[in-house]
Amino acid sequence: MNVLWIFAHPEPRSLNGALRDEGLRELARLGHRTRGSDLYAMDWDPVVRAADYGHDPRERLQVGAASERAQAAGALGPDIRAEQDKIAWADAVVLQFPLWWHGMPAILKGWFDRVFVQGFAFGVTDTQGRTLRYGEGNLAGKRALVVTTAGARGTGMGPRGLHGDTEQLLFPLLHGTLWYTGMTVLPPLLIPGADRLTPARYAPAAARLRERLRGLATDAPVPYRRESGGDYDTDLILRPHLEPGRAGLDIHTRHDPAPAGSAPTQTDTETDAEAEAGAPAVRAAC
Repeated sequence: MNVLWIFAHPEPRSLNGALRDEGLRELARLGHRTRGSDLYAMDWDPVVRAADYGHDPRERLQVGAASERAQAAGALGPDIRAEQDKIAWADAVVLQFPLWWHGMPAILKGWFDRVFVQGFAFGVTDTQGRTLRYGEGNLAGKRALVVTTAGARGTGMGPRGLHGDTEQLLFPLLHGTLWYTGMTVLPPLLIPGADRLTPARYAPAAARLRERLRGLATDAPVPYRRESGGDYDTDLILRPHLEPGRAGLDIHTRHDPAPAGSAPTQTDTETDAEAEAGAPAVRAAC
């Protein structure tokens, strides 16, 4: 497979840097071809600007329309076009970042804002004029794996954890961005306790990453509901016979029994004492 690795951490000597290097070695060992976007190293500009679209600054900027026109005309900024070319090349995308304030770093959010423009990642229609989204669209057929680290211990990021369930914390990215544009979304890999990870605990974390990369092409995805699959009415509301009496983000995921061999979201049962014991942390925190 062709795998694009998007890396959003300012320090290559960090835990994230070590995991990125580990992951790229594993992909090479498996025979995959890789390309990368190290956003901090690239000094990626995360700010949407009229100049991205060759827009006349004397005119009111409507970002969606202007970006769509520039996309159709091949007139987007060269840095945007370069990232789109990488995405078009890729069969799978790995998105790696530390979880900051329950979300991705601003530089990665800005990468999506500038690269996933109308006419490329969304706002695409079929021959009948039907908008293709939530499981369909230009990026359909590509697989996506999110790899994230968090300072919190894993038990606090489970279904009943204080910090919230990992898949629901990442719902805007997993469902609202990746699935929206048609990508097949794999369960995210969480490496918890990152600020206190010791060399002894790094080895199993790296092993989990290698295992997930081995299943990049075959692991069962998050079973999100398709917009066009009949589960939603014309107002995009889940039909009443599905998940009756329930609401919230989780109802947009099918709850059929998971197939054998599917990869669950990683949670860690370490205690604070276990996390703080042992040798100094691997590289820099997170």
